[in-house]
Amino acid sequence: MHVPPYHKQPTWQRFFAGAFFGAFVSYFILIYMYGTMYENLLAENMEMTSQINDLKDQNEALLQDKEDLSEKSREPLTVSTIIIRIAEAEGESLKMDRLIELQLEEMIKEEINHLVGQEIAIISKSDRLLLSAIENRGFTIEDVTYYFEVKKLTISQELEVDVIPKLAN
Repeated sequence: MHVPPYHKQPTWQRFFAGAFFGAFVSYFILIYMYGTMYENLLAENMEMTSQINDLKDQNEALLQDKEDLSEKSREPLTVSTIIIRIAEAEGESLKMDRLIELQLEEMIKEEINHLVGQEIAIISKSDRLLLSAIENRGFTIEDVTYYFEVKKLTISQELEVDVIPKLAN
């Protein structure tokens, strides 16, 4: 079998040269496209890795915060503040000025100030004792003794006491 000598004809030489340079150019275009695609995928991978690390850190922080909150919830609730409100009795009007009201509120707060920091459960068990401590004590300002009747007692982190003043007989 004889292979014809096409390599000597100029048309075939141009065809083979074009095929060679076409393959050469297409190879470099393929390498360029592969490189840019790989570079984009690598950048996207780095970005997603960064996001995953951020989310892991955030998740760990939230789990730690949840653990801290669960530890705090195991601690008993305590009274943090005491609020005293003096209300006027129905039908009676003592006509106290605001200065006397503030002094009486402070005196009642001093009487039950030891309850700040106490557990709410303990205070709620001894609420009758708290009521007796307020109602059975007379508070004297300017030679006038005031007794109080507890109208409302709310025991929570803020101990709220609504009282009605009465003059001593």
